[in-house]
Amino acid sequence: QVQLVESGGGLVQPGGSLRLSCAASGSILRVNAMAWYRQAPGKERELVAHITGTGLITYADSVKGRFTISRDNAKNAVYLQMNSLGPEDAAVYYCYAVVATPVHYYGVDCWGKGTLITVSP
Repeated sequence: QVQLVESGGGLVQPGGSLRLSCAASGSILRVNAMAWYRQAPGKERELVAHITGTGLITYADSVKGRFTISRDNAKNAVYLQMNSLGPEDAAVYYCYAVVATPVHYYGVDCWGKGTLITVSP
């Protein structure tokens, strides 16, 4: 069993910053790709940022230049630094990882439960 636990969400004023963290725990052989997704009310879940096991990074166009994804392989963790937040960034943010385990040697999709970000004056 693998668990992803996010932290760092909350209320922020427009123009403010937040840093999300996510750590994987359990029977882990290796963590491959990691990513952050978000889902706003009434909208589909969308990819925000993605980082491969070798550090290749992609961002959604809407967050380029404002968000930064990073990872700490020693901690099986991924982070999302979010700057210049606006109302359009308000959503539930989900951590995602492809995790290799003794049962799923090539990796299995894992999701966190999500953390809410509210952007309001």
